[in-house]
Amino acid sequence: MTNETDATTAPWAQTVPGQLMAPGHGAGDLLEAYKWRILDERPGLLQVQVHLPESLKNPQGQLFGGFTPTYVDLVSLYTVHTVDRDKDPTDERSWLTTINMRCDYFEPIVDATFTITGEIVNQRGLTTLVATKFFQADTMAAHAVTTIRELPNVARNG
Repeated sequence: MTNETDATTAPWAQTVPGQLMAPGHGAGDLLEAYKWRILDERPGLLQVQVHLPESLKNPQGQLFGGFTPTYVDLVSLYTVHTVDRDKDPTDERSWLTTINMRCDYFEPIVDATFTITGEIVNQRGLTTLVATKFFQADTMAAHAVTTIRELPNVARNG
């Protein structure tokens, strides 16, 4: 298995201010994450306004539940990176891997746009626990808890 060693040069990392990710990332492109807007970002917290692409809706016009964890995964990973946002942007970031995720659904997501907030609950060593909440207006529609593990200094190309 190989990974690009410097994600800062990847197409999806070539963002404009307020954009979470640019086109070129498989999961991000599926969710049209290049259209998302950062509402708040500070160490340990990330809030983004996202939309519901037609291709992700079930026959009832709701977000198909199986795609919810994909939103969670992207927001959780980017939330972990908020703790090093003041780091030199030319430095390599550590690769992260999701080692556990639990999603709870409270109501169908049907709004054209909604808000997702990721917040670090605990960080110890190489492991970070992130809570992710989906809001339609002021109502929480889904909640997830994700455990992320940092993979520092791993040989990625050989």
